[in-house]
Amino acid sequence: MISVSGNTIILHPDDLPTSWYNIVPDLPTPLPPPMDPEDGPSRLQQLGNIFSKGVLQQEMATDTYVKIPDEVRELYIQSGRPRPLIRAKRLEKKLNTPAKMYYKGEFYSPTGSHKVNTAIAQAYMAKKEGFERMATETGAGQWGTALAYACSLLDLELTVYWVRAASSWKAERFRLMQMYGADVHPSPSSRTEIGRSMLKEDPDHPGGLGLAISEAIEDVLNDDKAVYSLGSVLNHVLLHQTIIGLETKKQMELVDDYPDVVISCLGGGSNFGGLSIPFFRDKIKDGKDIKFVAAQSASAPNLNGEYRYDFGDYAEQTPLLKMCTLGHKEHFPPIKADGLRYHAAAPIISALRAGGYMDSMIYPADEDYVFQRAKIFVQTEGFVPAAESNYSIAAAIDEALECKESGEEKTILFNLSGHGFMDMHGFADILKLR
Repeated sequence: MISVSGNTIILHPDDLPTSWYNIVPDLPTPLPPPMDPEDGPSRLQQLGNIFSKGVLQQEMATDTYVKIPDEVRELYIQSGRPRPLIRAKRLEKKLNTPAKMYYKGEFYSPTGSHKVNTAIAQAYMAKKEGFERMATETGAGQWGTALAYACSLLDLELTVYWVRAASSWKAERFRLMQMYGADVHPSPSSRTEIGRSMLKEDPDHPGGLGLAISEAIEDVLNDDKAVYSLGSVLNHVLLHQTIIGLETKKQMELVDDYPDVVISCLGGGSNFGGLSIPFFRDKIKDGKDIKFVAAQSASAPNLNGEYRYDFGDYAEQTPLLKMCTLGHKEHFPPIKADGLRYHAAAPIISALRAGGYMDSMIYPADEDYVFQRAKIFVQTEGFVPAAESNYSIAAAIDEALECKESGEEKTILFNLSGHGFMDMHGFADILKLR
C-alpha cells in the first residue's frame, strides 16, 4: 500500500525493504582489505575485542543482499520507517528552476536523524550477544543521540564521548542523550589515557572525531561487558543506511521519476552512502547516467585527500583502511556542522571517488553560504535542517540554479539527514539572528 498526497510520497510499513543492499560485490574493482601497520600489535586481531561478532560478519559480508532481522524491522517501523520522500515544489518555484527537486525526510525519526538506522541494528546485535554496555563517539551529536535511543529500547547502557567543540554549545542535545539514559562526556575527557594526554597538552582542546573514537575504543578494551559502536565510515554502517536509498527508489517509481543528480553532505559517509549506494548500483550494473555530488566543508574536505591506507582514529588503535584521507593526526577548525569534520571518507565511498564515479562540492568553512541557502529552504519548505544537512540543501540549490541557467529539466534528489531544532544556536551565530 502506498500513498501520494500533495508533494509527499509515503510507503506503507508493509513495503519496508526486507534486506539491506551490500554494494561491495558489485564494485567495479575489489575493495582493498583492511591491513595491519608494519609495527606494533595486530589491530586486525584486536577487532574481536572491540566489535560484536554480528557487526564483524556484516563488515566482511560478500552477499549482495543481507536480510534485515525481523526484530530490527519492527524497531525500524516503531522509529517511523518508511520515511517520506517530498517534492520541493515551493523551493522550485522560489528558485524559478525547471528542475524537479525531491528530498528524503530522514529527520522524521524519534531523535531527528538518519543515524537511527544503524544504531538500532548495532544495538540489537550487541544485546543478542549478551553485552551490557556500548561505547561510542559522536561529532555533531546526532549519532550519540540515535545510539542512546536504540540502547534505551534494548535495555543497554551507553557511554558517549562527544567532541568538545560541539558539546560545548549543544546543551539541549546533551540533555536529550541523558534523557535516553546515556552517560555523556565531552572529548577529550579525563576518563581515558588518550584523553588525559590531550588535555595535558591543551586544557581547552576542541576534540575531533578521530580522538573521540580512540577514547571509546580504549574504554571498551578495558571492559569485557562492553562493545564499541561506530556511526559512520565502516561497511556495515553504510549497509544499514541503504534502507534510505532502497525506500527512495520505490517512492520515485511510484511517481514515475528517476534522479539525474543524487546529492548529500559527507563527513564519514553514512548519510551520503545511505541515499546514494542503491543508485550507484544502477550506474555500475546498468549504466544509468547519474551524477553523484557529495557536499563538504573546506574545514575537512576529505574526498580531496590522498587515496591511501590510514588509521581511522587518532591513537592508531584501528586497522589501516584504504580511504581518501587528510591524515589521522591532522587538526581541523571547528564548524557548526561538526559531523563533517572527519579526516577520512568511508572506504566504499573513497573507492567510488577514486574510480571517478562521483564529484564533490566544497563549501567555505565560515558556513555563511550554506546557512543562507538553508534559510531559503526553511522559508519555502518549512522544515529546519541540521547544520550538516544545510550542505545538501546548498548543493541541491546550486544544481537547480545551474538548470535555470541552462534550461535543463533535471530531477535532483537530496537527503535531509536530520532536523536542526537543537542547532538553532548555530543558526543564530552564523546568520546573526536575534
